[in-house]
Amino acid sequence: MADVVPFTDNFSDLSNAQGYQFEFRCERCGNGYRSAFQRDAMETGRSMLRAVGSFFGGTLQQLSSSADQWKYDRATNSSAKDRALTAAVEEITPRFRQCRGCSDWMCADQCWNEEIGQCLRCSPIVAEEISRAQAAAQRDQIWDQARGKNWTKDLDLGTRAKLTCPDCGVKVNGGKFCTGCGSSLAPTVHCGECGKESKAGAVFCSDCGHRL
Repeated sequence: MADVVPFTDNFSDLSNAQGYQFEFRCERCGNGYRSAFQRDAMETGRSMLRAVGSFFGGTLQQLSSSADQWKYDRATNSSAKDRALTAAVEEITPRFRQCRGCSDWMCADQCWNEEIGQCLRCSPIVAEEISRAQAAAQRDQIWDQARGKNWTKDLDLGTRAKLTCPDCGVKVNGGKFCTGCGSSLAPTVHCGECGKESKAGAVFCSDCGHRL
């Protein structure tokens, strides 16, 4: 009976025509670990055959063409690929642990709780969990206190805010005067009939209707 190849649910096949290579990923943080590239001896032999056939032509050239027609499908099973994958698993497995809580494969460096014997998803580090809870509570308290503070008491909400100076055209961030030319951002005009003050741009006086 063929040997069972474990660790096969979280890897990518990076093999090519020259040989085999696999990348194994942690199922928590996503960090990847690549196995060493294993050159395919048969492909090396075919490459030599193609080179010799190209040099001599004739029968060897025909053999080379036949070799070119034989293609590896790296996405399917083969004994050579199984052997390469088994070797890659043996190489990479020491970097991983399989959690008995969730059955996922986790990298030993970043995502494993050695004290408990489970992954950090199932058994977080107590100090790290406390730190996250404290940070979350602090963030919520900041928002609560910010919402309870009156941030508008010093703002002139009765005058429409200007973002561009009407005199020089410089962009401004509100306020009463332009930071570029010093002009008022809310210029006014006085009615020549009743003296009522109106904002610049008004055509008629709001009190007497006189044209400004």
